[in-house]
Amino acid sequence: MIQLVLAAALLIGATGVAAAQTVLRVGDQKGNSQAVMEAAGMLKDVPYRIEWKEFAAAAPLLEALGAGAIDTGLVGDAPFTFAAAANVPVKAIAAVRQSREGLAILVPETSAIHSFDDLRGKKIATGRGSIGHQLILAALQSKGWTATDVQLVFLAPSDAKVAYTQGSVDAWSTWEPYVSQEEVLFKSRRVITAEGLTPGLSFEVATPAAIRDKREALQDFVRRLAAARAWSLGNINSYAEAWGKLMNIPTAVPLNWLARAKIRIAPIDDAVVADEQKTIDLYFRSGLIKQNLDASDVVDRSFSDVIAKGAGL
Repeated sequence: MIQLVLAAALLIGATGVAAAQTVLRVGDQKGNSQAVMEAAGMLKDVPYRIEWKEFAAAAPLLEALGAGAIDTGLVGDAPFTFAAAANVPVKAIAAVRQSREGLAILVPETSAIHSFDDLRGKKIATGRGSIGHQLILAALQSKGWTATDVQLVFLAPSDAKVAYTQGSVDAWSTWEPYVSQEEVLFKSRRVITAEGLTPGLSFEVATPAAIRDKREALQDFVRRLAAARAWSLGNINSYAEAWGKLMNIPTAVPLNWLARAKIRIAPIDDAVVADEQKTIDLYFRSGLIKQNLDASDVVDRSFSDVIAKGAGL
């Protein structure tokens, strides 16, 4: 009997050590997931180790994921589609829903541009394949224009910021928190947002290897992230303060962003798949991707139960 108890104790101990040795490498953009999880207290007593890796945009995050340098991360639907079409080994495991007001084309405060119509023939900076690029394409389509009706200048966020500030481009199509930074700190104006134009969808994505080999850690992480996002909806001030401290940016910036974003984590369901298919179809029609993917092939619905549990659905 004593031997059985000892054997059980050793087995439990070995399991605990194995869990403690699991390292989940998480890609983040501008402290997004890390800040909300810290603010909500969801990073306490995590039974595995999280290695946070910061990225300025989704493209380099997805490159790192494709190279096996990270296991999971948060990206917009547009760059995710771009990566999936390029055969990057990636699956969407959770959806991120939010308002579309924070995806916008910006112009300086003193610009003579006041609408998308005024941008005909003008230079717009954005990231190739980014959600900023997606917004431009969707706006062009809504007007019946072609890609040649504006001048696209493909730049990473840091370079786009420089070009925009120096006046080398007329406008900048970008996302949060860059939009709020420009609005709050530099009085930029939004001439068009993604409301009514794009699905406003982002994804927590993961490699097939991580889904297979680190499933328990991934499930726990996604559950905690969903719970943190649910908490943040009623605690915007606390989250904004934590994010501002983490990123060393005035709290007024995240307050502007988060008050209108209403970010929440949602399971991968039929509505999410349908919205992702819209993005795929837009990129295929625009010639940005060469294969018209089936959205159901690039998502993994097996995390839905833990997401629903974390979000209190």
